[in-house]
Parts: sequence; C-alpha cells; structure tokens
Amino acid sequence: MARIIAIDFGQKRVGLAVTDPLQITANGLDTISANEVMAYLQKYTEKEQVEKFVIGLPKQMNGQDSDSMQFIKPFVKALKIKFPDIELVYIDERFTSVLAHKAMLEAGLKKKDRQNKSLVDKISATIILQSYLENKDWLKGNS
Repeated sequence: MARIIAIDFGQKRVGLAVTDPLQITANGLDTISANEVMAYLQKYTEKEQVEKFVIGLPKQMNGQDSDSMQFIKPFVKALKIKFPDIELVYIDERFTSVLAHKAMLEAGLKKKDRQNKSLVDKISATIILQSYLENKDWLKGNS
C-alpha cells in the first residue's frame, strides 16, 4: 500500500502528517513554509509512494467555507496539476487547532512548547489524518 499525506494549509506554514505504508497510523511529518510545500512534496513523493492527499477543509461553525479557502483553492489547483495521479480529498478541519492544544496539554508540554505554531500545525495535520483514517469507510460511501 501507499502512504496518505494530510495537509493543514496556512498562508505562512503548512503542517504535514503521513500514514505508515499500511495506512494504520497517522504521524506528524513536518511543518514547512507555504512557499516551499510543493518542492517538499515533490521530493517526498520521489522517495515514497503516496496514493492520496487529505486536505484540511476550513469551515465556519455554520458550515460555510472560511475566509482561508481563498488561499487553499489556488494551492489545491496547483497540487492537482503537479500530482495528477494522486487522489485528493477534503476533510473538515474545524476544531483541529483546539484538539492540538488539548493534546499538547495532555502530553505535559510546557507553555513555551504549546505556543510553538509549527508544532501546532503538525499536530493539527496529524489530527486531520487520524480523523480521515477513522472515517474513511464512511466517507467512501458518502462521497
């Protein structure tokens, strides 16, 4: 099997998470600057087989797209062009930052570490990916 990569896209930073080859576990991969993400993914896909990108879909509480979609849409369009053979799916990312902070608290990280936005982005991507893995059978039936 190939890996799945989750992408928590932000204007400045992009959190990435990846599955193991059997697609059982989600692990934080990296946090990189938004302008370097395509080169990073190109390099990664040259050494690892990737079958899917899971993109965090920012929604407002009422279900409408958030303002960040204006930045995500061009990124996703470029991603589809650069990697036409890799499937792309969206998954709701509401509350991932809150869950990331909660996970950091439960892990006993110090306040300074919890303020590390790069770490929050990577943990958020991991939460997005874990959520996808837990719900992928249900998502297939409803796509």
